[in-house]
Amino acid sequence: MAQQVRGVVARAKGEPVTVETINVPDPGPGEAVVKIQACGVCHTDLHYKLGGINDEFPFLLGHEAAGIVESVGEGVTDVEPGDYVVLNWRAVCGNCRACKKGKPQYCFDTHNATQKMTLEDGTELSPALGIGAFVEKTLVHSGQCTKVNPEAPAKVAGLLGCGVMAGLGAAVNTGQVGRGDSIAVIGCGGVGDAAIAGAKLAGATTIIAVDTDPRKLKWAEEFGATHTVNAKETDPVEFIQSVTDGNGADVVIEAVGRPETYKQAFYARDLAGTVVLVGVPTPDLNAPEIPLIDYFGRGGALKSSWYGDCLPSRDFPTYVDLFLQGRFPLDKFVTEEIGIDDIESAFDKMHAGEVLRSVVIL
Repeated sequence: MAQQVRGVVARAKGEPVTVETINVPDPGPGEAVVKIQACGVCHTDLHYKLGGINDEFPFLLGHEAAGIVESVGEGVTDVEPGDYVVLNWRAVCGNCRACKKGKPQYCFDTHNATQKMTLEDGTELSPALGIGAFVEKTLVHSGQCTKVNPEAPAKVAGLLGCGVMAGLGAAVNTGQVGRGDSIAVIGCGGVGDAAIAGAKLAGATTIIAVDTDPRKLKWAEEFGATHTVNAKETDPVEFIQSVTDGNGADVVIEAVGRPETYKQAFYARDLAGTVVLVGVPTPDLNAPEIPLIDYFGRGGALKSSWYGDCLPSRDFPTYVDLFLQGRFPLDKFVTEEIGIDDIESAFDKMHAGEVLRSVVIL
């Protein structure tokens, strides 16, 4: 029997979000209903609200969540009621060309629930990233449920569902930062700081944080940055070269998604170094003008990082365990705890750079 719960909806482009009654159907084949305990407020949710993802309004926002599986549909064997899970938007299919090549972290045919959640009048909702978790209960594909150690608080564990994993994975999985490496991170919000924390965990010895906000540079130091540079005051490329023996960093993470910062990343890397783009650009932006000979002459790799190139079933439990061991500071990303009625204020704080993560407690 369908349930009615409260959830946060973006009805139209740029309009304030509303808290409304949501109809959640019983899970069908391959589906699960999850009782949400906590959900982080991510920039992607703001992009949905502003129409920056697509125009399939109304959206049920929220996706960076942890909770308890309440019920499952026919054929579900990977999770069962009572399981503590982090939700993911890469439910690996196992059959696409990426999966068949042994690269499920790039799965090209990820699963979402088949049924739709609706408003009271029957209007179908588009769940953010196929999840929709600013809501008391949500319907997802069972493959979107990743079991983790229940000792980790939901407000912490859920952050692996998107932003933290994107930054952490950009450094560790995509950039393959290793012991003794140097890394520069341009843009030190939640994703950039996660890349810094991941680089520290991986054994990087020179970790350079680049931003224009002194507050964010201070946060970066708390996550492991060994050097910081305010790009408003100092040329970041020259600074990065100056602290890497004039060579540039082995890996540069671009966590802004702007042509000008991508160009800085390109020239701030060492010869044969790696640039990783994890900042999400808007559709109107074009690549910076860089002479083709520089692409050839500098060698190395230019990569885009999708979801930190993570495999949720492998990575989420690992980093939750590392947090519980005191080796990865997931809790430092939580700036404030808020209620379901406070999302609009949280968006304002995020846009102003006042928080790393506001987390909705349900």
